[in-house]
Amino acid sequence: MAAPDPAETKKSLPPRQGRPMHMLAPSHRHAHRISASAGASRHSPRAPAGTRRIGTCGLRLFDCLPYPIRITPNGQAQAHPPACTLPPHTPASEAPMFPTGSFRGFDIRLEPPGIAVITFNQPERLNGLAQPIKRDLIEAITQAQMDDRVRVLLFTGSGRAFCAGDDITGRPLPGGPALVPDIFPGHREEIGTYKGLRVLSQSLNTAIRNLDKLTIAAINGVAIQSGLSLALACDFRIASTDARLGSATLRFGLLPDEGGHALLVQLFGVARAMDFLMRKRIVSGAEALELGLVHELCEPAELMDRAMALARELAEGPQVAMRLLKRSLYLAAESTWAQALEDIAARTAISDHHPDAREGVAAFRDRRTPRFNAWLEGR
Repeated sequence: MAAPDPAETKKSLPPRQGRPMHMLAPSHRHAHRISASAGASRHSPRAPAGTRRIGTCGLRLFDCLPYPIRITPNGQAQAHPPACTLPPHTPASEAPMFPTGSFRGFDIRLEPPGIAVITFNQPERLNGLAQPIKRDLIEAITQAQMDDRVRVLLFTGSGRAFCAGDDITGRPLPGGPALVPDIFPGHREEIGTYKGLRVLSQSLNTAIRNLDKLTIAAINGVAIQSGLSLALACDFRIASTDARLGSATLRFGLLPDEGGHALLVQLFGVARAMDFLMRKRIVSGAEALELGLVHELCEPAELMDRAMALARELAEGPQVAMRLLKRSLYLAAESTWAQALEDIAARTAISDHHPDAREGVAAFRDRRTPRFNAWLEGR
């Protein structure tokens, strides 16, 4: 018996309009979604012989797959993905290198196992930040986020300052290559000031806070105004006994415009943040520890050793789980109980099925130290 003409079969199908899917006969429910290879999109991978392609107009999950579906005799759909047509994942050893060296206003070096140390390098200006320097920092942070070599970012300063805020002297920019082209900063009128703050100044702290990777501020000296905001945007803060922290913008009749006030409210609550900002307080490292502004205090000679020890501890931990937990903690601070539970459940569904989780359980069972991050190291 001759096979039926596909064109005639198509004509005999009942119209779909007005007919609920469950009311169509089984053959009709599937036929309107199955096309011959000639009717498939020219942009889709060609179906191997013996398979039928599911169209994009159906209602089921496998309709969205970009590869052929085989319908088995019992009516089950089996996916047969072809060789991946996307560019393969580039191993970390072959990926473009995270920028290191001396740049305008800061130096970057990469220490094992994946610690990016960013040091503000203008001690004669107390490491003040001009707008072009902030844009370069945002670019460096963005590249760090996307580079698998980088696991932890550590910020510190040279000389007697961590960062004494914005450089408002108008002096020429320091030497060194730029990571991005300069743009006009605005500030000539109200709307220009607003745009400059949102696009440039606030974006730096937002970039730090939005990193999935963990961040540390090693506060070696003065950290005021935007320097304090930058430190508060980091996940961990270690201060030396030489540190001085505060936001004295009201001394100049200015506002703490880069988000530090919001970060202080999260740490202190409104009443204590009000006292700290309105009274233009600048506190010592010991006072900062007592207030909860920093997590740890040490002698100046020990600062970088302590900060690097913490960075190594964080870098050697299970990176996927730690990054998911970081995001969930910040979200929990702004969520209801129900939202926080929903979020951590969704993230746990990811981390529980990651190789690091299997390694952690196996190491516990075998009574050995786990070796996390094989996916990063090519093991």
